[in-house]
Amino acid sequence: MPRPHVLLSAAVSLDGHLDDASPERLLLSNAEDFDRVDALRADSDAVLVGGGTLRADNPRLLVNSAGRRAERVAAGRPPYPLKVTLSASGRLDPQLRFWHTGGAKLAYTTDAAAPALRAALAGAPGTEVVGLGPQVALGAVLDDLGARGVRRLMVEGGGAVHTRFLAEGLADELQVAVAPLLVGQADAPRFLSPAAYPGGPTRRMRLLGARTVGDVVLLRYAPKESPDEHR
Repeated sequence: MPRPHVLLSAAVSLDGHLDDASPERLLLSNAEDFDRVDALRADSDAVLVGGGTLRADNPRLLVNSAGRRAERVAAGRPPYPLKVTLSASGRLDPQLRFWHTGGAKLAYTTDAAAPALRAALAGAPGTEVVGLGPQVALGAVLDDLGARGVRRLMVEGGGAVHTRFLAEGLADELQVAVAPLLVGQADAPRFLSPAAYPGGPTRRMRLLGARTVGDVVLLRYAPKESPDEHR
């Protein structure tokens, strides 16, 4: 089965941070941009975040618009996209909101960690744990999601997950909302980490579009493509 189309979505500060270093979540987006992200989720078959993001932010990852949920149901789809997470350690709190909201959930981990995670999540409705061998390889994740009929995958973070998808050349589209603020904290989480990205530092991605969304700027890129490929 074909792998899903992979869309990476992030909101960052002008100096490239996903959050600040305080215990409270820094809201980088505005109401209009949050609604844009909700529409992206509603258009996706699955939404993925890493285990670190689950532990740090305790997100629900829902489609918040009742109208969009109704449109999904009318089209023969579940009201919420499949929620997916990755955790090599398998150490994920079963009380996180991720497990107890929305529809089906899928956790990818190693074969060694899978039995304990299955036991921990036995009370989480609609949750499946999949062991992928000695490591959680992104290619194996995409192959399994494709076999499940997932055609559009939205990846919402965190930075380590975004870095892996880009470094391994597995992202089809990158959407970054740039917020008009500066975090300026060395220990604040960054959007991307150092990695051997395809093509190195001189390779330019193809720009798909740029527009303002309230006071943020949305940039859309095709990570697998270069501008000169379309001349």
